[in-house]
Amino acid sequence: MASIPSSHPARGAPRSLTGLFPFLRPYRIHILLSGVFLVLAALATLAFPMALRGLIDGGLVGGSASDKGAQAMALRGHFEALFAVAVALGVFSAARFYMVSWLGERVTADLRNAVYGHVLRQSPQFFETTQTGEVLSRLTADTTLVQTVVGSSLSMGLRNAVMGIGALAMLVWTNPYVMSVVLLAVVLVVLPTMWIGRRVRRLSRDSQDRVADSSAIAAEVLNAVPVVQSHAAEPRETARFMRATENAFQAAIQRTRARAVLVAFIIIANAALLLWGLYRGTEAVLAGEMSAGHLGQTVVYVILLAGAVAVLGEVYGDLLRAAGATERLMELLASRSPVADPATPRDLPTSGQGLEVQFDNVWFHYPSRPEQAALQGFSLHLAPGETVALVGASGAGKTTVLQLLQRFYDVDVDAQSNIPGAPGTSAPRQGRILLNGVDIRDMALGTLRAHTGTVPQDAVIFSASALENIRYGRPEATDDEVVAAARAAFAHDFLMALPDGYATFLGERGVRLSGGQRQRIAIARAMLKNPPLLLLDEATSALDAESERMVQAALDTAMQRHTGRRTTLVIAHRLATVQNADRIVVLDHGRIVEQGTHTSLLAQGGVYARLAALQFAA
Repeated sequence: MASIPSSHPARGAPRSLTGLFPFLRPYRIHILLSGVFLVLAALATLAFPMALRGLIDGGLVGGSASDKGAQAMALRGHFEALFAVAVALGVFSAARFYMVSWLGERVTADLRNAVYGHVLRQSPQFFETTQTGEVLSRLTADTTLVQTVVGSSLSMGLRNAVMGIGALAMLVWTNPYVMSVVLLAVVLVVLPTMWIGRRVRRLSRDSQDRVADSSAIAAEVLNAVPVVQSHAAEPRETARFMRATENAFQAAIQRTRARAVLVAFIIIANAALLLWGLYRGTEAVLAGEMSAGHLGQTVVYVILLAGAVAVLGEVYGDLLRAAGATERLMELLASRSPVADPATPRDLPTSGQGLEVQFDNVWFHYPSRPEQAALQGFSLHLAPGETVALVGASGAGKTTVLQLLQRFYDVDVDAQSNIPGAPGTSAPRQGRILLNGVDIRDMALGTLRAHTGTVPQDAVIFSASALENIRYGRPEATDDEVVAAARAAFAHDFLMALPDGYATFLGERGVRLSGGQRQRIAIARAMLKNPPLLLLDEATSALDAESERMVQAALDTAMQRHTGRRTTLVIAHRLATVQNADRIVVLDHGRIVEQGTHTSLLAQGGVYARLAALQFAA
């Protein structure tokens, strides 16, 4: 994953939440309305003690028997005022709750979409160092924490901050002496809270990382259940997952313990503050220095202030957890794929006769294996409409050629030769791949990949119907076109035999199909796309002998377009499937060692002849 810029906030710091500003900015009106309702609800709450004081002093205390009727009328007026305050508080609180909840849900959805879309645009290099389970944990658990803060905790924190400041101001106005002691008490509460909060912040980040570890293990194992079961490794994998969840549990307990200490301290400190204020106020009432209503008002304001401080302490803990979650999400968004669209992309000229492909002195090292060259000075030309087969031992570089052609990686530029046994050189080398004379690095990725169709060695089937799976490469295709592609790939008969035909749900990763059936659906998908450049990576590897013959015939047909010819690059270990290719290219350790037709290569008696002798003899 790309390194985080040096200006990034300290790990887990609350200011990490500033990363959410771009997601909040489009909803300024909603934020403003939330703020207005928040302030109005806080003001309604602060008005309650004043109405209570009027009720006590004007409606309950004092008054003679002769004016009991007037006192009753006054009492009714005070209760009506209290009810009006309660109505205002309820309306404004409900409006605030709706607005901030909407904002939390909207921002969380936008954040998930942004992270998911960004991850999908990463090159395979990103997934060499990042586990899928880690990404899923950030998309789910971390965004849920962010939602909690934006849609609830942050609003509660702001509301209680306004109430706390308001209660503080009212206490200063109505009882300056009590306020001077309250300020000192608040300082004594806040300083230790901040000190404990730093430890909660560190533990929150660690807890989220441990949860992500267990998610990564689960995602990896669940995608390989048949392999796990075939090795009777269920107890071992269960134990590994249990160790990961135990580590997550211990990290969560440490975080919870620190937060528990923080909560206990805040509650005890606030209780002491409240009791002290009540004690001093009672003494003042007994001494005739304060009215009962004034005491009630002061006590309620002290309660509001203490409650606000307590809630702010809880919110601070939530903010620390959300800060860690936001930081992890921003790390994903900060990663930059080394493969990107050019600033001014060029169009790909086409003639309807397939694409001309030119590999020109291509060198390539995988980022995870920088010392070992996957391709060394690879140069190959494919004429429009030509079918070229790549053969060679495993690791010879065949699949690398297809990956570079689709620009999953970029070729090495200005790299130095450090291949063992190769003569040392300081001269830079710069390779390139051209389609119809245009460097693929000068094209938009969408343009490049729209003109290529791929049938991979391991067919990918999505959790959808057969119809949707075949149509994946061309969403606008009609049902009749889908059926025609399936017939050409010899998939129609077995699809019609399914319970719901083409509408049958194929299960996750196509678990309801055999390997050969999955492969034929992948072939139908590529044939429906009908691209000018077709890439076949061991397309018949999962088929039995009979299906292989049928699909090979379909592939032979697929290599010809209706409006012209299609350029095809085929990878095959089974040499029998490429005997009719226009040209066979033999790779060894990233270099071309032989090329020619099947007959001419057999006559040379080289690498290809030896491979053919082994396979055909078998």
